[in-house]
Amino acid sequence: MTTVRYRNLSVDGTNIFYRRAGAAGASKLLLLHGFPSSSHMFRDLIPLLADRFDIVAPDLPGFGLSGYTANGSLTFDRIAQVIDRFTDLVGFDRYALYVFDYGAPTGLRLAVKHPERISAIISQNGNAYLEGLSDGWNPIRAYWEDHSAANRQALRKFLSPETTVWQYTHGVPDPTAVSPDGYSLDNFYLSRPGAAEVQLDLFGDYQSNVTLYPKFQAYFRGHRPPLLAVWGKNDPFFLPVGAEAFRRDIPQAVVRLLDTGHFALETHADEIAAIIHEFFGRQTELRP
Repeated sequence: MTTVRYRNLSVDGTNIFYRRAGAAGASKLLLLHGFPSSSHMFRDLIPLLADRFDIVAPDLPGFGLSGYTANGSLTFDRIAQVIDRFTDLVGFDRYALYVFDYGAPTGLRLAVKHPERISAIISQNGNAYLEGLSDGWNPIRAYWEDHSAANRQALRKFLSPETTVWQYTHGVPDPTAVSPDGYSLDNFYLSRPGAAEVQLDLFGDYQSNVTLYPKFQAYFRGHRPPLLAVWGKNDPFFLPVGAEAFRRDIPQAVVRLLDTGHFALETHADEIAAIIHEFFGRQTELRP
């Protein structure tokens, strides 16, 4: 039986809550969640991978049980800085990345900064290409172009409880297979005082991630990390073409499309774990 430890760590004045499981000395795996979730999204995956990896899954700053950053506003650069320092403090000197949604631009910033630390990348609906962005981003794009109060107000619909449920269930062939635990917890965190403004700020700052796409892609071409893209193909925000695009820069990349939505782990944790085991089984140099 897998024992998951739940801990808190102060990172330069910011409290980071994280989950840790697996054997010391095993290959390290860093799990980075996305919007509007937390490390709770990995609750089913962690026990399925703990036999092979030393796993750490933090709540990003401003999400879940982690605090807001102590210095400066919450931007993706700042989130990456905190998580970078966090990896130092938990002893992750070389590790594989599992990135999802917001976790992708966070983790890829770390990969660009420390390419020697990254042993492999698993991208689960974690985009790094313009063609992977659907028309669902249009209201956010409008805010990038004009930071007006009206455009910011229009984005509040993305923070509504109904939208959170929709994000979890859209594109899922059988929505009754989606536990309410995930979206209910996310809605609880989104309802905290100040949380909405933080998330609206991050919608605006997401443009900085798109600006970095060429740098991320140059990293892929220059370092060719083993990469697995496992994707809910019915994602309303990140299109399957974004998963296929990894092969343009990493021809050996493995792409697996699953018949589910954005939060693929809610319905396909067992299958994704099996794909990950198979993928790492082929990467002999990454075995513990």
